[in-house]
Amino acid sequence: MQNLNDAQLLKTHSYINGQWHQSEAQIDVTNPVNDAVVASVSNAGIKETELAVQAAKAAMPMWSAKSANERAGLLRTWFNLMMQNQDDLGRILTVEQGKPLAEAKGEIGYGAAFIEWFAEEGKRVYGDTIPAPSGDKRIVVIKQPVGVVAAITPWNFPNAMIARKAAAALAAGCTFVVRPATQTPLSALAMAELAERAGIPAGVFNVVVGDDARGMGRVLTEHKDVAKFTFTGSTPVGKALISQSASTVKKVSMELGGNAPFIVFDDADIDAAVAGAMVSKYRNAGQTCVCTNRIFVQRGVLEKFTEKYVAEVAALNVGDGLNDGVQIGPMISAGAAQDVDKLVADSISQGAQVALGGKRGEQGANYYQPTVLTNVTNDMAIACNEIFGPVSPIIAFDDEDEVIALANDTEYGLAAYFYSRDIGRIWRVAEGLEYGMVGINEGLISNAAAPFGGVKQSGNGREGSKYGLDDYLEIKYLCMGGLGK
Repeated sequence: MQNLNDAQLLKTHSYINGQWHQSEAQIDVTNPVNDAVVASVSNAGIKETELAVQAAKAAMPMWSAKSANERAGLLRTWFNLMMQNQDDLGRILTVEQGKPLAEAKGEIGYGAAFIEWFAEEGKRVYGDTIPAPSGDKRIVVIKQPVGVVAAITPWNFPNAMIARKAAAALAAGCTFVVRPATQTPLSALAMAELAERAGIPAGVFNVVVGDDARGMGRVLTEHKDVAKFTFTGSTPVGKALISQSASTVKKVSMELGGNAPFIVFDDADIDAAVAGAMVSKYRNAGQTCVCTNRIFVQRGVLEKFTEKYVAEVAALNVGDGLNDGVQIGPMISAGAAQDVDKLVADSISQGAQVALGGKRGEQGANYYQPTVLTNVTNDMAIACNEIFGPVSPIIAFDDEDEVIALANDTEYGLAAYFYSRDIGRIWRVAEGLEYGMVGINEGLISNAAAPFGGVKQSGNGREGSKYGLDDYLEIKYLCMGGLGK
């Protein structure tokens, strides 16, 4: 962290009501490259979480009363500051999370894009007038901010997962409290520092860092003054948080687990499919909810695709994300690498074959080799579970109907990808896949203008796009009577 251009971006205390809250208890933040401690952060808890909710509640009248244009100006300034500090924010992210620096800087730009998008989209929260049943009445529909929004965000995208929730909430006129992952709190706190510099008022954006996940989570899901709760993370945890939110009938939006199929038909551009699979699978060492989890290849091109794909995976440069040319960094922890290793071992015992990799990395305890498995079937452990690591299982298929059924044979429905040049097939498969997002001849589909979200047990609600404000707004119907002569 000594190489930061602006050392003030490295914050180590929770940010509540415009103040930095220090505590005696500390959480060590470590670099996944070597588990060295890079910072110690104040360990907040239930008390601080309740203070943050109270601050957000107190700030609501002032923030919601601002015009959409005033809020847009503050968000635009926040966006500009994020982009001006992209290098430092990227370095902080790489050191605490592990992804390569170029990729980390890309995440900063991606997260900032949501702030820019919603700064403008907040000006377009339109209502309706509806023909009334009688001449002495008028019906008007308006939209108002839902209220205090609470969020819990994961470690794999510690900047962008906060940005795309907070930007929508603030643009809609809501105030915001987030508990970031304890593995990666520094990115969230740096965002708070820049929000303060941007002039976003005290209490509007609050960051509470603490390791009491259960206690802090109960405050955020059950507090009567929290109107909406949003979460990105695993499906089992999401289910528990939904249940807790039911006690106060909160609005909830959930972006949960995935098991993305990547389908290569025999009429596909194979080189393009290989490139698409590489960017989809190995970004962030495979630790993304939308990354390719199962690669289905039609038998006519199975050998050709596999040969080209293995060659590309073998060329990946693994190492410390701060070093030039590194494409794959460490996983978030040794436990995460061990979980991936167990999935691979279980699948090998079921008949899968290792075409490349298949072992823990030589670089350190948190690394796993970029891996390709062949002879995989859809009922193996590696295909049934979200891998969340740099492993590609390749599954052969014969025809279109078969692969649609195989792709849909999962409780998840977040993202799917397929490659084909047959326009009829493109429509049939796109409509047949039970997923909230489908990449067609494209392996990288996320952007601020598109609605991000899934179906089935991958969650509900959408982030980004013109639909992204809906979860942060309430519809109010106004009936005006007595207007006749």
